[in-house]
Amino acid sequence: MFKNHLKTAWRNLVKNKFYSAINIAGLTAGLAVGILILLWVQDELSFDRFHKQADNIYKLENQVGTGASVQIWTATVAPIGVMGKEQLPAIEEMVRWCGGGYYYSMMYKEKRLDIDKRIMADPAFFTMFNFPIIKGNAANPFPNIYSVVLTETAAKKHFGNEDPIGKVIVADKTTNFTVTGITKDVPKNSTIQYDMVMPLELMTRLQYQNRTDGRTMENDFHQFNYFTYFKLKPGTDLPKLATDLRNIHLRNKADDTDIKYQFLRVPDMHLYLSDGKEAGMETVRMFTWIALIILIIACINYVNLSTARSMLRAREVSMRKIVGAAKWQLFLQFIVETALLFVLAAILAIGVINVLLPFFNQLSGKELELNLLDYRLWTLLLAIITGALIVSSIYPALLLSSFEPLKVLKGKMNARISDALFRKALVVTQFACSVALIIGTLIISNQLQYIRSRNLGYDKENVLSIWVRNGSPDYTTIRSTLISQPGVLDVARADDNIISLSNQTGSNWWQGKGADETMMMHPVGISADFIPFFKMQLVAGANFTGTPADSAHFILNETAIRQAGIKDPIGKPFKLWETTGTITGVVKDFHYASMKNKIEPAIFYTQTGKNAMVYIKTTGKDAPKAIAAAEKVWKQYNTEMPFNYHFLDETFDKLYTSETRTGTIFNIFAIIAIVICCLGLLGLAAYTAQVRTREIGIRKVLGASVGGIIRLLARDFITLVLISIVIAAPIAWYTMNKWLQDFAYKINIAWTVFLLAGIIAIFIAILTISFQSIKAALANPVRSLRSE
Repeated sequence: MFKNHLKTAWRNLVKNKFYSAINIAGLTAGLAVGILILLWVQDELSFDRFHKQADNIYKLENQVGTGASVQIWTATVAPIGVMGKEQLPAIEEMVRWCGGGYYYSMMYKEKRLDIDKRIMADPAFFTMFNFPIIKGNAANPFPNIYSVVLTETAAKKHFGNEDPIGKVIVADKTTNFTVTGITKDVPKNSTIQYDMVMPLELMTRLQYQNRTDGRTMENDFHQFNYFTYFKLKPGTDLPKLATDLRNIHLRNKADDTDIKYQFLRVPDMHLYLSDGKEAGMETVRMFTWIALIILIIACINYVNLSTARSMLRAREVSMRKIVGAAKWQLFLQFIVETALLFVLAAILAIGVINVLLPFFNQLSGKELELNLLDYRLWTLLLAIITGALIVSSIYPALLLSSFEPLKVLKGKMNARISDALFRKALVVTQFACSVALIIGTLIISNQLQYIRSRNLGYDKENVLSIWVRNGSPDYTTIRSTLISQPGVLDVARADDNIISLSNQTGSNWWQGKGADETMMMHPVGISADFIPFFKMQLVAGANFTGTPADSAHFILNETAIRQAGIKDPIGKPFKLWETTGTITGVVKDFHYASMKNKIEPAIFYTQTGKNAMVYIKTTGKDAPKAIAAAEKVWKQYNTEMPFNYHFLDETFDKLYTSETRTGTIFNIFAIIAIVICCLGLLGLAAYTAQVRTREIGIRKVLGASVGGIIRLLARDFITLVLISIVIAAPIAWYTMNKWLQDFAYKINIAWTVFLLAGIIAIFIAILTISFQSIKAALANPVRSLRSE
């Protein structure tokens, strides 16, 4: 019987080539896009879940500052991990790690090693986390502070087929490290990424060996440079543990009254913040909805065309019933037809995914794979196909199997009003989803354009930056050398990147500061030419003079003055770290981070450190000359490293890589959803023209014009599209307004966005149905009446 059902289903598909093609094309597109998005979602949700003890491992973070300057710092002080483990029974194990960028170059013999992802970690790093050591001693990965552990790929890349264990790597031509271990490659869905791990104990030599103030890594509560993780006993009271850790901190540094500790579960690190707010989860949720919407739109196409064409199959169903077919057999027949169509669409979808996956990976920044041997992929595929099949097949099968044969054969069978209303509701649902996606696309595009065009408070055009090591004492020479080169208009320096200031401190004082008040601010060491270089505006006071007196002068931004509550700030005392000086200027607020963040307090002081970010102003056409001049300077102070520079425009764009990707993916999926909608609308328009052939013929005989016929056929569809616009507008406004809440600086959603989206939707609908409408209107009425 099943074989007979399958044959019949195949014959029906072949017989109705046009409708079958529309259904298969729509379902293929829907399944392909839906599976691609859900593969992306599955990857996002899988981050850091490969660790066997993940549910009991927590990352420790800090809440610092008071009032408007409250912030979350993801890095902690080094001692809190050690002291916490020693004093608090709830903590079973502790691991700390930090960046390992203290060495500029790594060499093996005469070969430079390309190892950028370097970290320093406690030995327990390899036992708490699932980064298994496959060569070396997992219990003692670092026999001494000059040991390193590499990943398999890094070892293979740099040592080929040689055994890497025991090989000596020379750092900055001064320090020898011995390879003592090899780990499996870090999974792509790991928040922690590395190619090389060095012992954290090495920090005692790098930062504390020559100190005279008694600070060591195990008692320094000033440097928040370490990522700390605890393995906790099941059922640990997290708020109490956080309070206990705060008390330990305050016993060692009593003036940090603003400090609070909070925990973030390792499986949540990728998508959430430690205060419970979402980091990337909202995007995951949005893409999940888009995947479901596209799948639903594709399923609606099938349901609409199947139910709309039910009248054309009424005689076939009636004859089957008369010759003895039971209702359940007919139901099964139509289920088989739908299943066959879905199987064909699924096979084609897998082929389409294979073709599109490289492009999608490039677009999304992922490295997704379609591994047909992975049971998780088949679980996902079966869930999607089964769900879509159930949604699409049951109602059409029930409808088609419910005809009464006598009424049909007597010609008394008419389409039920409820069926027509159901189809119209589905069309409205389809286009409401599409209109909502169009509105979302326009709003995302407007927001990204707003970000790029907003006045940042400084001029970043045609500015390139280089990080000069040990060049700060020679800055005057560097500046005079560069500014004399063709293509160089101006030069300035700072100890941080103006696009994204990273340094923060709460170590400050001003008149009127409360005893428990802490203002977190971004300190930036600059040269006297920095402010005029970037065309920043001073709203009060004066710039640095370039004289030794500047060492006791500070320039604050407007936000710092406002949050501190300082009236008439010029000449008022201000203390930064251990330096007490006076406020000599107030600079107009400028954006030094993503516009998702509000402008925070910042303070400029004169830079005296060894390393500096040197900024070089050029013109567009003279950029190659400026780059060549910068390379000469680089080679004087960075002999171990290949020349590296960045244009600020490019650095700025990287702040919004995620939003740009989201916008691009959103645009593409919106277009695909609209195309699928149009396929369904095309099929319905063709069906409408087919069943109204006699009516159209009679109207033409009675004098109806071609334009009148086209309006007649299009009117119902346009009405449905207008209803969908009314439904979609408030839903899209709510959703996109929520998305915009992530931005501290954002557009206002204008009514023109909804008008434009509506015009686009109506235009697309008219374009889709016009072909079939024109074809029906131009048909010879005599031929249509004769055939009817």
